[in-house]
Amino acid sequence: MSKAIENAAEAVEKDIQKASGSPYRLGYHIMAPARWINDPNGLIQWNGEYHVFYQHHPYDVKTGSIHWGHVKSKDLVNWEHLPIAIAPDKEYDKSGCFSGSAVDNNGVLTLVYTGHVEEDGVITETQCIAESTDGIYFTKHPQNPVIAHPPEGASHDFRDPKVWKHEGKWYMVIGSQKNKLGNVHLYESDDLLSWKDRGAIVKSDGKLGFMLECPDFFELEGKHVLVFSPQGVKAEGDKFQNLYQTGTLVGEFDYANAEFKYGEFTELDAGFDFYAAQTFKDDNGRRILFGWMNMWEAHMPEQEHGWAGALTIPRELTFNEEGKLLMKPVKEMELLRGKKFTVGPMAVSGTEKLEIAGDCLEIIAEFSKENASSFGLNVRCSEDGQEKTVIRYDAADEKIVVDRNQSGAGEGGVRKVKIKSSNTIKLHLFIDRSSVECFVNDGEAVMTSRVYPKASSTGIELFVESGEVNLLSLEAWNLKDIWAR
Repeated sequence: MSKAIENAAEAVEKDIQKASGSPYRLGYHIMAPARWINDPNGLIQWNGEYHVFYQHHPYDVKTGSIHWGHVKSKDLVNWEHLPIAIAPDKEYDKSGCFSGSAVDNNGVLTLVYTGHVEEDGVITETQCIAESTDGIYFTKHPQNPVIAHPPEGASHDFRDPKVWKHEGKWYMVIGSQKNKLGNVHLYESDDLLSWKDRGAIVKSDGKLGFMLECPDFFELEGKHVLVFSPQGVKAEGDKFQNLYQTGTLVGEFDYANAEFKYGEFTELDAGFDFYAAQTFKDDNGRRILFGWMNMWEAHMPEQEHGWAGALTIPRELTFNEEGKLLMKPVKEMELLRGKKFTVGPMAVSGTEKLEIAGDCLEIIAEFSKENASSFGLNVRCSEDGQEKTVIRYDAADEKIVVDRNQSGAGEGGVRKVKIKSSNTIKLHLFIDRSSVECFVNDGEAVMTSRVYPKASSTGIELFVESGEVNLLSLEAWNLKDIWAR
């Protein structure tokens, strides 16, 4: 273990006790033991175990000198902290080991990442490799950086390599910027060390913003999908309300000509806190996604407790019959379930407090709309009614709304997403101590939000604002705290 990693581990250790006592500390999400975390990196199933790396600043609760934190799991649910994987300790990455990906190169777990250097007001970003034979300790390659310069005419913004293998060759997509517009470039290699620039497969015309971060390109059910995080996309009504977005372009890709034909940019998650999503294909052929469950502009009350940031639960990507990309919780999340509660079927009018309560819960509620103008669930409710997070369906405009104006110490605000017309509405919620992830109609829409209620605000309510709704069924489970060893 390098001295830089030893020093980082010692720094994190100083805040572990403080962080673990935080009332906002999550029960079943990936977090650093303490201090700062942002983008998920290096997602891979290797030697039968799931590995997730993440951008990590071990010296503060804000971003800074970025390292790669590391966890692994046998089941996508119960995670184990491993030593920090890489630290910024070389000339080519001394200001940060920025985002990237992981591949299995003939049995060697190989990280491909961006080396970030800021010196005398000049920024340099290059692409680098670190390798491990045991999946724990990594050595940086002597030929680093393996891509030393951005594409011709591009700016210094050149980062976040995602690498995969296709028909015996390695390919990489990477975010870049030219003329203050974002691009996604494609590279090709035989050995991960020498790379050929195949050109930009996506070029922003301004609508996609000034920088395309964290690109991830893959084939799913016969279609090609680019997941990426554009910066500088302008809000359109209820869409694109966060400072930066994460979404997809779906289409067809021609490897021979490096040509990607695609449709409209679509937001992946319409909530407050979702960025820098990355995916991997597991041994069962599933395409699984994690995102950063925060946003750059957000106030993070947990910083006062020695930690900041988390990743979403793992989500499986599929297409429905109409060609819409769905995002659903992986089935393994059921392993967390403890005591079960059931409610309904029943008619609901007004507000009804349920017997269910808790700060780590899964809830699946299905409603028949009837004549109600607005209905849904209030979660993390206080006894005095002062705190609650509202998830509701507004019938007139067919929108799901998340309202966190009474959600506690964090920021307020409202997010809305339009869904397909249907007589029934299904809400699948994962509630953790400072987060709510809402999956609508089996993944048609998803809304992820950090919330910061008091620890005592654990109530759940059904409500109808006018008219009546039929609750067809409601199932709920207390969920296990994986970090309570």
